[in-house]
Amino acid sequence: MQREIMRDLASWAARKQRMPLVLCGARQVGKTYVLNQLGATFESYAYINLMAEEARALFAPGYNAQRVLENISIYTGTRIEPGKTLVVIDEIQEEPKALTLMKAFCEETPNLHVAAAGSYLGMAHHAGVSFPVGKVETLDMHPMTLVEFIRASGEEQLAELICSLDFDRLVAFQDKIERLLRRYYYVGGMPKAVYEFIQGGEDYAAAREVQRQLFADYRSDFSKHVPDAREVERIRLAFDSIPAHLGRENHKFVFGHIAKGSRAKNFETAIQWIVDCGLAARVYRVDKLALPLKFYRDLSAFKLYLLDVGLLGCAMEVEPKDVILSNKALEEYKGALTEQYVCQQLVAGGVAPYYWTSTGGGAELDFVVRHEGQVAPLEVKAEENLRAKSLRTACDAYRLQGFRTSMSGYRQQSWMTNIPLWAVGEYFRAKAK
Repeated sequence: MQREIMRDLASWAARKQRMPLVLCGARQVGKTYVLNQLGATFESYAYINLMAEEARALFAPGYNAQRVLENISIYTGTRIEPGKTLVVIDEIQEEPKALTLMKAFCEETPNLHVAAAGSYLGMAHHAGVSFPVGKVETLDMHPMTLVEFIRASGEEQLAELICSLDFDRLVAFQDKIERLLRRYYYVGGMPKAVYEFIQGGEDYAAAREVQRQLFADYRSDFSKHVPDAREVERIRLAFDSIPAHLGRENHKFVFGHIAKGSRAKNFETAIQWIVDCGLAARVYRVDKLALPLKFYRDLSAFKLYLLDVGLLGCAMEVEPKDVILSNKALEEYKGALTEQYVCQQLVAGGVAPYYWTSTGGGAELDFVVRHEGQVAPLEVKAEENLRAKSLRTACDAYRLQGFRTSMSGYRQQSWMTNIPLWAVGEYFRAKAK
């Protein structure tokens, strides 16, 4: 599987002036896989996984980079040489001493390539352990994008054509791309689900089994990293309520819908924990369409989207035929799958999404992003229903150029640009760079 983040990893490795790297992401998004790929480009590769007790014991010397490197060299049987060896510390969140030691690697062994992989589910929640800010570089990793899914499906040339945004040529392949998009709605971008789906010859049942297991793993991790049993229960309740919220008309997160009698003061910490761990993206409402968007956030109004569209479909018990052979799931879930998909592509492309509602509540924009130095209202349509009343209202009120993404083809109008759903990630990713 070719992952876009490999370019960033290769760029980090090639720089003469660099700090140790920490690759962050939710569990099972492919961090170990890409670091193994990077390791193959070095003369030697020393890999340790801190899930193993004997690997954690290598850090017994504490804040002593040279001694720990000697331990890693003996443990892996690898001669560690600056400029020739990549040292990878996997599951770094399992040993607080290892995270602290990244600062020592930066200061004492600046010429050595040291990279770590860690799950958000742990790195941000070690009591008394500070993250080595200013002494490490960080990269965030997300589930596979649609383009990465298309590449993994054996359609490398088609993926490159989408990245080119050559819509005149892409018209000829629109039906094929739409079929791949529908598969992605169901399979999603969690690498193991994608792998099992493709290896099984489009095995939808295998992908769904992986998704179910991931949900079970995430729930069990809550109790592993949160000592307070009551808080664990709040986290589980909040996490389990996300699909139900997205299935409602406006998708806004309402604390009272988590459980009977629930209040914001009881669940805000739980929700922030879920967001910090990368299991959901919080999209705030803005009360004004102006830059910088974050200045106009309404912190009391937000939507929560899961990290992956396939996981959302699993939680909603969507069947393959509902998205592959018909539009049943797209219609019955009030556009939840499509909005989830768009949010996921934006976040993976480094774009921070918000949403907007008018003061009287008569108009709402699904997303608002920064695009080419301007505010870009973005309306999402699950199919080809191209009515855009709210988008037109916002564009007229703030004198903005609007964007709509739908199953319809690319076209520009005087006040609005329609972007095919299958191109929305690459369109805004390219503009964000």
